[in-house]
Amino acid sequence: MAGTTPSTGGRPTPRITVVGIGADGWESLPSRLRDVVTQAAVLLGGRRHLDLVPAVAGQRREPWPAPLGAGLPALLADLGDGPVVALASGDPLVSGIGTTLVDLLGADAVAVEPAVSSVALARAAMGWPAESHAVVSVVGRDVALVRRELAPGRRVLVLSSDQRSPSDISRLLVEAGYGASAVTVLGDLGGTSSSRRDFARADGLAPAEGFSRLTVVAVECAGPDRGGWVAGLPDDVFESDGQLTKRDLRASALARLSPRPGEHLWDVGAGAGSVGIEWMRAHPTCTATAVEADAERAARITRNAAALGVPGLQVVVGRAPDVLAGLPSPRAVFVGGGATAPGVLDACLDRLGAGGRLVVHAVTLETEQLLGGLHGQHGGELVRIAVETAAPVGSFTGWTPARTVTQWTLLR
Repeated sequence: MAGTTPSTGGRPTPRITVVGIGADGWESLPSRLRDVVTQAAVLLGGRRHLDLVPAVAGQRREPWPAPLGAGLPALLADLGDGPVVALASGDPLVSGIGTTLVDLLGADAVAVEPAVSSVALARAAMGWPAESHAVVSVVGRDVALVRRELAPGRRVLVLSSDQRSPSDISRLLVEAGYGASAVTVLGDLGGTSSSRRDFARADGLAPAEGFSRLTVVAVECAGPDRGGWVAGLPDDVFESDGQLTKRDLRASALARLSPRPGEHLWDVGAGAGSVGIEWMRAHPTCTATAVEADAERAARITRNAAALGVPGLQVVVGRAPDVLAGLPSPRAVFVGGGATAPGVLDACLDRLGAGGRLVVHAVTLETEQLLGGLHGQHGGELVRIAVETAAPVGSFTGWTPARTVTQWTLLR
């Protein structure tokens, strides 16, 4: 891939200029940007965008490859040395190609010329201040992402993937108990064919074929409390066969794992996946890999993740430490099961860099003995947690103890 060239201003000359086009099309672009587009040696974009631009003699035009992620690096490596322009919808850095190009090439190699984003246009149409709602993109993503944002009275703007998205979102709301939510479908915002359709309830949404391909769905949530983002969701929100890190222990573990934006977690011996799921719910940019040897449990983890709004949780079926070698390096590791398997904790410690956090739970004497030795060798925090729950004892009430858990925490 060609590199950037120095500029007199101190910042390298951008390799690619990304030009945002509004729904009102080519003629709405300022003349300066029309010149940038027509003077490009190579013009990239979706077929719809490329068709908007008048023919230019000698200009090479390339549609985005499909699938984009697999084909884009090869395309970018074959662009030559002339000026390159990529066309995008609205603001290219709002769930757009601009973000993808910056991730691949670096910020210095990409210049962005945005149009008004669909998010801004939707806010204006709804009269919603920016701080009053969440924004979720399901462009090329699982619609289950919307579930994380559901709460009584919450407002959500959803950037749709295609004309089916409004109905998919409505179906999700109904399944989550939010069928009473008011939904507005905004189509082709900023263009001459812009539309607005208001539905008093999500369960009354019209079929998909009635919607534009380019829509933003505004949701005013009405439904049950599904739990917050602070660790410690009720145990019964997770589908489980009993292999579940219970609520109080999970809250303790996550407090020590300390999720931060953009960090990655390994949940080793994941069971129902509850720790990895709550880690990802802490912030939209948190990621996690759940490692589970049992295929049936792994499938259950995937269902739990989708139901709780984090469908991007990676689930790996296999036994640690063998499957850990190919995983992205973590900033935090939770080992809820299998800590005594040879090499598991060594592999986890080897992959944790400075500032990394490791939390291990033990319910057996053998694992507790192992953790005692590691605490003596590495230090950290070693605690025992006993939880008792009030339950009927005949006509009275007494305390029912759960298994005591030994928890070892290490900060690298």
